[in-house]
Amino acid sequence: MKVTAQEEFGLRCLMQVAAQPTTDPITLTEIARREAMTVPHVAKLMGLLRHAGLVDSVRGRSGGYMLTRPPERISVYDALQGLGERLFDAEYCDRFHGLDDQACVHMGDCTIRSVWSRVESIVADVLRQTTITDLLRMEESTLQRSLDDRSRLSTLLHLEPRK
Repeated sequence: MKVTAQEEFGLRCLMQVAAQPTTDPITLTEIARREAMTVPHVAKLMGLLRHAGLVDSVRGRSGGYMLTRPPERISVYDALQGLGERLFDAEYCDRFHGLDDQACVHMGDCTIRSVWSRVESIVADVLRQTTITDLLRMEESTLQRSLDDRSRLSTLLHLEPRK
């Protein structure tokens, strides 16, 4: 499975919105700063997320973006659907039909198509079960492990006698 840059960056933008307190909208400029992206790129991604019904924009001096529902009720699947395409779609066979421009020669007995369909189903199940809250927790846990590792390394470096 390939995740496009648009899906990856859009998901990161969504996580920035989710990490905000529920009463504080986050601006495009702040999301762009935190993710080291341009404001126009963030604006495009937020537009896709807004169109998907995952975020809403708040106008005015203290405006920005907010989630439309709690992050534990937004799945990674929801976000990726709003940002990109399905892993396997009905047009797949139209693009890989062989020499015959009319139709795939295996339209009635295609075992490969059934594999892609099963893979998509399994991946989609995992993505549906993983929420934005889960991602935020994983990111927090990874950051804590990294800080713990640095602390242990620092302690080890200070304990060893210098020669």
